Amino acid sequence: MLNTQRIVVKVGTSTLTHDSGALNLHRMEQLVRILADLSGMGHQVILVSSGAIAIGTARLALPERPKELRMKQAAAAVGQCRMMHVYDKLFSEYNRTVSQILLTGDDVDDPIRAEHLSSTFEALLDMGVIPVVNENDSVSSAEIETGQHKVLGDNDTLSAIVARLCRANLLVLISDIDGLYDADPHTHPDAKLIHRVNTLTPEILEMAGGAGTWRGTGGMATKLSAAKIAMDAGCDMVITNGQRTEDLYGIVEGQDIGTRFLSMK
Repeated sequence: MLNTQRIVVKVGTSTLTHDSGALNLHRMEQLVRILADLSGMGHQVILVSSGAIAIGTARLALPERPKELRMKQAAAAVGQCRMMHVYDKLFSEYNRTVSQILLTGDDVDDPIRAEHLSSTFEALLDMGVIPVVNENDSVSSAEIETGQHKVLGDNDTLSAIVARLCRANLLVLISDIDGLYDADPHTHPDAKLIHRVNTLTPEILEMAGGAGTWRGTGGMATKLSAAKIAMDAGCDMVITNGQRTEDLYGIVEGQDIGTRFLSMK
């Protein structure tokens, strides 16, 4: 009998968009097809999706990502609308219904609001709906101005908090890196990928580098922070490369793909 799981999948901006900031429709279609298939296999799927500001920037034909907060939030509002339209269209082609949930730090920080939020997720998942989650950048500056809020600050952290709220079994961070290496692979060609992490030791935490590409905000440090939240909540977390979306099948089966942070279940 299939061991069904509750899975939170976070996809980063660099995976969803081209270098221009426009949507990478080929990558999105692959991701949607696999998530719809996993749902069809009996798994419960939640998608945490970055990319609103980058998509809005391209949609508004702005020459570069805005630097002013109000313009970033305006771009996010346009980009979020565009992104959800595409997700709804693609998931519908595979007979899957999606919902949109936009969060702020207050939503997960306040116990009563967090409980209501958890109940909403439960109801959606019970009906077979795939929630698509993002931080509400139009009203919250937490992700845009990283470090300004003690709860959120990036979608790696957001996805881990969602995994905790939903009591998920597995969190998968899809990024532009293969996983956690024992050294920076860009400067150390002999760096080795670490497939399994049982404890976030000081040595592991020291391996975190800086932020990623200009289109995203997260780096390895935010992913290790997310790993701690997930592991403490009894949820495994995997970092994997978005260029090989098909790897999601093997990850769900527990194969050594990317880096898996094992929770103390």
